[in-house]
Amino acid sequence: MAKSLVLAEKPSVGREIARVLGCKRGGEGYLEGDRYVVTWALGHLVTLADPDVYEKKWEKWDMEYLPMLPQNMKLVVIGQTGRQFKVVQGLMKRSDISELVIATDAGREGELVARWIMIKAGWKKPTKRLWISSQTDRAIKEGFAKLRPASEYDNLFRSAQARSEADWIVGLNVTRALTCRHNAQLSAGRVQTPTLALIVDREKEIRNFVPKDYYGVRLKAGGFSATYRDKNNNPRSFDKAVMEKIAAACQNGECVLTQVRKMRRQTPPPAAYDLTELQRDANKKYAYSAKETLNLMQSLYEQHKLLTYPRTDSRYISDDVVATLPERIKAVMVDSYKPLAQEIMRNRPLKTKYLVNNAKVTDHHAIIPTEESPDLWRLSGPEKNIYDLVVRRFLAVLMPPYEYEEVELNLSCAGHNFTAKGKRVLNQGWKAAYDRNFSFDEEEDDSQNLPDVKQGQRMKVSSVQVTSGKTPPPPRYTEATLLTAMEHPQSQVQDKELRKILEETSGLGTPATRADIIEKLFSAFYIERRGKELVPTSKGMQLVELAPKDLRSAALTAKWEDRLARIAKGTERDFKFIEEMRSYATKLVNDVKLSEAKYTHDNQTRKACPECGKFLLLVKGKRGEMLVCPDRECGYRKSVTQTTNARCPNCFKKMELRGEGDNQMFACICGYREKLSAFKERRATAGAGKRDVQKYLQNQQKEEPKNNPMADALAKWLEQNK
Repeated sequence: MAKSLVLAEKPSVGREIARVLGCKRGGEGYLEGDRYVVTWALGHLVTLADPDVYEKKWEKWDMEYLPMLPQNMKLVVIGQTGRQFKVVQGLMKRSDISELVIATDAGREGELVARWIMIKAGWKKPTKRLWISSQTDRAIKEGFAKLRPASEYDNLFRSAQARSEADWIVGLNVTRALTCRHNAQLSAGRVQTPTLALIVDREKEIRNFVPKDYYGVRLKAGGFSATYRDKNNNPRSFDKAVMEKIAAACQNGECVLTQVRKMRRQTPPPAAYDLTELQRDANKKYAYSAKETLNLMQSLYEQHKLLTYPRTDSRYISDDVVATLPERIKAVMVDSYKPLAQEIMRNRPLKTKYLVNNAKVTDHHAIIPTEESPDLWRLSGPEKNIYDLVVRRFLAVLMPPYEYEEVELNLSCAGHNFTAKGKRVLNQGWKAAYDRNFSFDEEEDDSQNLPDVKQGQRMKVSSVQVTSGKTPPPPRYTEATLLTAMEHPQSQVQDKELRKILEETSGLGTPATRADIIEKLFSAFYIERRGKELVPTSKGMQLVELAPKDLRSAALTAKWEDRLARIAKGTERDFKFIEEMRSYATKLVNDVKLSEAKYTHDNQTRKACPECGKFLLLVKGKRGEMLVCPDRECGYRKSVTQTTNARCPNCFKKMELRGEGDNQMFACICGYREKLSAFKERRATAGAGKRDVQKYLQNQQKEEPKNNPMADALAKWLEQNK
């Protein structure tokens, strides 16, 4: 009997699909049933070949051999996952396999994962496409009942491949040119470099900023405060003498209420989450990085099946999803969500303009709960936090607008105008879905409780005060605000047409890639974190100056995304785009060759690299300080101080591990010090066994770079105590 081969993107997804399809017989790297054989990739199994595969001379990083422009791009099997590729290829060659079902992530990159495997494995038989937005049993069954011809997604694949080849041609050539020209590990790309430029430009603004003193006047009368405003409604002045004169004129005087305005206002609920908006809120509320939030979403989507597809740029759902809303609401009738969900079900209809908009749904709709009811106790703390954000936003968007009465009083005192604002809540509406600890960007609430007063009423001034302050510099980016800037980078671009393209596309990167872009800026030591703030390093600031001008602006991404979108729609040919990228890469390499700019290692130490003898650089990684060799081919790095997960017994903050060998010591910013040997003894006394330490060690290894002394010390301890 002929069978269908199903190709998923990850083992976890593949196993879930296999379970739903009744594939129970296990083999190496696949599961089989009567009608289907389900296998999986491990992300990408196939990738574009390295330069030396085309030309032996390209193995050497030398300016003489640039640009590298292969005539035909080649695919190679990734070495680390080659075993699974052979499994997939073997299944494709089985005589009883009559068709393939692509079940990788339903998006541009998911299409690329599958198509490259098919090409490399030599697949020639019929192919269909599974396109679903959640991993529930119901979604999988319905998706297999409505499989589409894979040919409908050929242009999407061509777009994905064109993006990948263009990034290879431009990114590798410019990276090698910069590295060879300046003898430093430098890299550049069409998304990474303009993102870094955002951070660098903001840092320059801050450094060049000169604060100014400003002044205002505030008076109290009738039990409330009012603020002076000039004829342009501006409450500030840079002239202190003018403000002091106004204050003196009002002192011990009388004011008249010239106008009382009461306005009924409402604020509509916010749209449902897309990935970028969710990453922003998770960073603001829980300080999660964009990468952490994406990983948590993947777990809630794939493992727990509680939320829909995460890598979406849409904040609305389409009409066909509306019929499932009652089930989704019933699924979240647990814990503190139950009263809200019940109220929503009582007060139908559920279809509202704040949630349903076919025109604003792209490949996938907004992130919303699935029809699966959660066992909240199964979720980790961070998973529960992300789930809470999504559920509350989902419920909020189905609730009525927030309604309030805004009261504004205008007063006149000694011929000068003052205003006071107050607010009275009429209906909490969607804000009832949130607690008081959650802040909203749109809120700038300087209102107060105002007494019941009438126009023309006179009041005695009880006090007058000259207020002062300094104009603040623009704030440094956090991950939350950087994600916003990446999503809307129009301010970088002068051309109106390009600005429009950026507004219509996803901006810098996509919701699926922005987290990795930010992580790369950290790992390349272009930026570092100070608290929540992102600060460029000297290396990052220099790179923005050294990189070709085109690569610094979001305009390049706007042009690329516009053309890739046209390729996906079939209105432009991919080969034409790639040919232009070859010419463009040649131009960029020549720009670097002719540049007279210099790069300086201002973080160079006097410690020699034990591998190659070059002086090491002291850099700040995400988890502490490291010594890194500047030679790209050497790659030596060693931890100096490591921020660990070990907590200080005094203040409970995370401690650093310093030193080497027997002298390794934990240090806390509160002044606490403890030798590693004493730490191990204390943990053992407190009841931490080998299993606890093993778990701790595994977590550290996930987060730490190579040469981690903490991990090495604990690994040695575990070995001795087996």
